[in-house]
Amino acid sequence: NIYYKSEATLPYKANLESEDGYLLGGEVEDVAVEKGLKFCVDWQKGQKTGFFIDQRENRSLLEKYARDKSVLNMFCYTGGFSFYAMRGGAHSVHSVDVSARAIELARQNVELNFPGDPRHEAFAEEAFRFLEHSYDKYDLIILDPPAFAKHRDALRNALRGYTKLNAKAFEKIRPGGILFTFSCSQVVNKQDFRNAVFTAAAQSGRSVRILHQLTQPGDHPVNIYHPEGEYLKGLVL
Repeated sequence: NIYYKSEATLPYKANLESEDGYLLGGEVEDVAVEKGLKFCVDWQKGQKTGFFIDQRENRSLLEKYARDKSVLNMFCYTGGFSFYAMRGGAHSVHSVDVSARAIELARQNVELNFPGDPRHEAFAEEAFRFLEHSYDKYDLIILDPPAFAKHRDALRNALRGYTKLNAKAFEKIRPGGILFTFSCSQVVNKQDFRNAVFTAAAQSGRSVRILHQLTQPGDHPVNIYHPEGEYLKGLVL
């Protein structure tokens, strides 16, 4: 099956005609399997493709850090990082997203992979509001927000947003905790993102070290003449 989906995903001001629909095939099974975990995917109405395969290697890395941890997955969407954390032996996992539909899919995914498992809770709530009440609860926090800047005019505000978000996570995470933090904004380059995170660390007064520097996997290659193609930036701190 091939589904053409562009109405909500075409570049900013592209001025191209678009109409979503199947180019080949028709209705398809809505459960995908990634590294042995099952995910309900809303192909047609979900964000972009409905599931973000560019994070699969980073999810696998998270699994190795999750044992006995209290985990908070912010901007969880359908819960990808959450279920890798659960399989990795997390003590508890909280998934948070402002979209009630995303939280519904996350709960379905729990039942697909860990039926009846009491370690997982999901909350449809705005990120900053949730973090306000999360002091010293979590050993491991994942910040994987939607793109804060879709075009260059929004860059300055986006960098402020990344700084504010990461500063709040540094403030709330337990001593010795681990933070997986990402930007998928194409116009925010690697150095911009790092500077925003470093500013957040300085504001928080916490001692912060880089454990890993992350990007997209090999099936999302970067053309050397198009550095903006390296859109996914991540740090494990």
